[in-house]
Amino acid sequence: MGIDLAFLFVIALSYLGLLFVIAWCTERGWLPDRLIRSPLIYSLSLGVYATSWTYYGSVGLADTSGYAFLNIYLGLTGAFILGPYLLRPLLRLCREHQLTSLADLLAFRYGGRATGFAVTLFMLFGILPYISLQIRAVTESIQVLSQRAPPNLLALAFCAGITGFAILFGARHLTPREKHHGLVVAIAFESAIKLIAMVVAGLFAVTQVFESPLAMSRWADSQPGMVAELYAPATAGLWPTLLLLSFCAAFTLPRQYHMTFTENENPKHLNTAYWLFPLYLLILNLPIIPILFAGRYLSLSMEADFYVLGMTLTLGREWLAILVFLGGLSAASAMMIVTTLALSSMCMNHFLLPAALSVNRPRDFYRRLLWGRRLVIAAIIAAGYGFYIIIELQEGLASLGLISFVAAAQLLPGIIGLLFWARATQAGFIAGLSGGALVWFFLLILPLMVNRFDPVQWLAPDTDIWTLTTTATLSINCLLFVLGSLLSRPSEDEIAASQASNAYAGLASGATIAQSVVHYRYALRQALGSEVARDEIARALQETGIGKKETRRSELRVLHERLERNLTGLLGPTLAREILRRQPGSHDGLLSNTPDARMLERRLQTSREQMRGLTKQLDDLRQYLQDVLRQLPLGVCSISANGQIYIWNSAMQTLTGIAERDAYDKSLDQLEAPWGPLLADFARSSDDHQFRRKAFPGDRPTTVNLHKADLGADIGMSADALPGQVILMEDRTDLDKLEAELAHNERLASIGRLAAGVAHEIGNPLTGIASIAQNLPDDIDNSDQEPLVREQTDDILTQVARINSILRSLLTFSHADAVAEKPYEAVDVSDCIREAVRLVSLSPDTRQLNIEMSLPDSVLVNGDSNLLMQVFVNLINNACHASPAGSSIIIQGTIQDAMLVVETIDQGSGVPPEIRDHVFEPFFTTKPVGQGTGLGLSLAYSIVTNHNGRLRIGDSEQGTRMIVTLPLYDSDS
Repeated sequence: MGIDLAFLFVIALSYLGLLFVIAWCTERGWLPDRLIRSPLIYSLSLGVYATSWTYYGSVGLADTSGYAFLNIYLGLTGAFILGPYLLRPLLRLCREHQLTSLADLLAFRYGGRATGFAVTLFMLFGILPYISLQIRAVTESIQVLSQRAPPNLLALAFCAGITGFAILFGARHLTPREKHHGLVVAIAFESAIKLIAMVVAGLFAVTQVFESPLAMSRWADSQPGMVAELYAPATAGLWPTLLLLSFCAAFTLPRQYHMTFTENENPKHLNTAYWLFPLYLLILNLPIIPILFAGRYLSLSMEADFYVLGMTLTLGREWLAILVFLGGLSAASAMMIVTTLALSSMCMNHFLLPAALSVNRPRDFYRRLLWGRRLVIAAIIAAGYGFYIIIELQEGLASLGLISFVAAAQLLPGIIGLLFWARATQAGFIAGLSGGALVWFFLLILPLMVNRFDPVQWLAPDTDIWTLTTTATLSINCLLFVLGSLLSRPSEDEIAASQASNAYAGLASGATIAQSVVHYRYALRQALGSEVARDEIARALQETGIGKKETRRSELRVLHERLERNLTGLLGPTLAREILRRQPGSHDGLLSNTPDARMLERRLQTSREQMRGLTKQLDDLRQYLQDVLRQLPLGVCSISANGQIYIWNSAMQTLTGIAERDAYDKSLDQLEAPWGPLLADFARSSDDHQFRRKAFPGDRPTTVNLHKADLGADIGMSADALPGQVILMEDRTDLDKLEAELAHNERLASIGRLAAGVAHEIGNPLTGIASIAQNLPDDIDNSDQEPLVREQTDDILTQVARINSILRSLLTFSHADAVAEKPYEAVDVSDCIREAVRLVSLSPDTRQLNIEMSLPDSVLVNGDSNLLMQVFVNLINNACHASPAGSSIIIQGTIQDAMLVVETIDQGSGVPPEIRDHVFEPFFTTKPVGQGTGLGLSLAYSIVTNHNGRLRIGDSEQGTRMIVTLPLYDSDS
């Protein structure tokens, strides 16, 4: 007794409703995001490969072809084993160029509308038998369970439910470039149901039909002829045929391409799928032989395809029969939903949109596109239903599935050429596909329409139809593909696409780009209308971070690529290219498609995963050196031969506040002040080094050292390389601040040493003033003494002037840092030295020393008088401290080769040779602790160096000989 038909209908309808709930909860965000985007869900969603043919038909295939049924899974496993070389490059292309279907992929490589049209048309005809197979599997499974023929109305209701689900959760979004998380989770759930149902059915066959695994083994041993039949096909031609067809199905079936590539959320998930999906298929196929044995053991009268249902009904396990039925319903519905989504995208991009856009510019484009996709989904399912109704199919489920597998295999030569043969052309691909399709139709479809037509009987009587068809179609396909490619020349689009597709080919030169964002907006508006143009331009600008007024070629190239990828996901690659070429003024608004260094760099980065051996090592070295440049603590700016900035590292960004993206491809003059004028002036100058250049980017002044070198000729670069200049910029602002602080501390120490002498010196004239002032009242009464009073008054003024001079000199010295930032000017060094001697002489420690000076009357250098005076104060002070009482200190100056040489010679103990290299280091001193800071000579050395001079210790028979060399002032410089 069977199960009530109405009850089965309610069960099927409830199950489809559960799928709606799962997908809806996912879309609403009620399921954990970590689960939705996990590699487990992705791998389970690939189980859409296991259709009702796999679920039911594998038992039928095992019944007729023995263990050859395993090849349907072993071939696909082989494709996943080769995943890093086959699947991952396809995934990279799909994600990078928004290629959402097989037709988009092949139209991208073999450019032109004809390619997309041919692939879409052939896939429609090739997959229709597969869709009708799913409908037949569901209706026949209901027939087996209810034991009466279900009406065609039931099949129609099933198709209507599938259509509704596909539209609601596969065509809710505007374009297939957006991920359908609800659909993916629902498909993964169906894969889990299939696996559970099949495993439970297998356990039931072993433990309930045979009572134990040992009993099943004894029964099989008692049937030696049956076991021999299972192994017989392993030596026949069908074995490699099925292996090849299932290998191709891993990436040539529309549903498999859609789930593997289009719905991929994370490329890393593919690494898990490499082993998890084959494991899923292995577990799914373990029950096949036990179910086959159970059906034969029970002598079921039905087709072997439905042994799994028959054995449960025979033993009265209706609950298990319903579970198995739901597994079959999952297999059929998942295949139909994903396949129709994939085919609808292909039909829209390569049938309807080219026709619609060539006639006029549609209004409300987005809405029309969405409804058009929904109508196409309904039409494809209706066509599958019509195929099921019109053609009286006498073939088994496996046979119907293999018809579509052979059709999908015709895309194999094109995909192999896409990945590995840069010489392949559109003419060769279309010729090969047309030839293979004609043979496929003649050998497989025509016999379904004409009952008495059997091509095997007069072509190859000793060969099975699948081996004959596969061999004949692929041979003709490959032959025409190769000949057509060799006899035709690839177009520029095909060359660029082959370079983008083939990881081992050269890098593409890139597309021809417009002069501004406005040109792209014009091109989109002409084809798609103002609304679409505005939205797509805004989306691309937001994704790339490019401004609306951008005119730099490199940035426009990035925008062009992003627009092409987005439009490819919306319209397909052919229409996307055609629309972006619709520029105003014919070719007047275009720039040449010369290579762009940054684009080459990005493509190298994206192709790193495909690199192997020496190429990988060289690219690792390139990446390492690039990271060194970018993280170097010195600012690095490289300029190409045409004056455009190519490298602008992180230190340069920090120092200038200009981001790399804002600097790239601009000339130095286009950069913001003060950095643009500063760097441009240095780049054009003849100097290789400039020190202490001032910049005022804000309230805080910045001091930098600049260095540059020319690139290209000296290192043997080729003519098409990137010669130019490299500029290094060193920030010394903090160092200058530290030196100023140290100088200030040293001046404070000098003031302390001079304070006693200043007080003593001021006391003497003040005593004289007091005495003279006491005599004035007595002298002023006598008018005859007026000349004397006047003389005394003059003496008072003279002493006061002396005090004022002393105090002014001391004040100027102590506040030298306040004027240290003023520009250099002509300075009389002789006056500086004399003033320094006078200051040092104020100290009581120098009273017993004789300072002898031999200087030119007037000698000018370019510098700062206060800083130079500080140098000589430090040197003379050191000489005084080192010399014994009663000795002489000699200061002499000479002019040698446009240089002023000033020597300070004392009669102290001298500087030992072993410490001469350290005396100019900060905080180094030979004095006892507390009697010296160790900063005087260090600051003097720094000041002289900043004046383009030199401070060193010369050879002397006695004492220390300090030599200061300064360039003379040149009024012409």
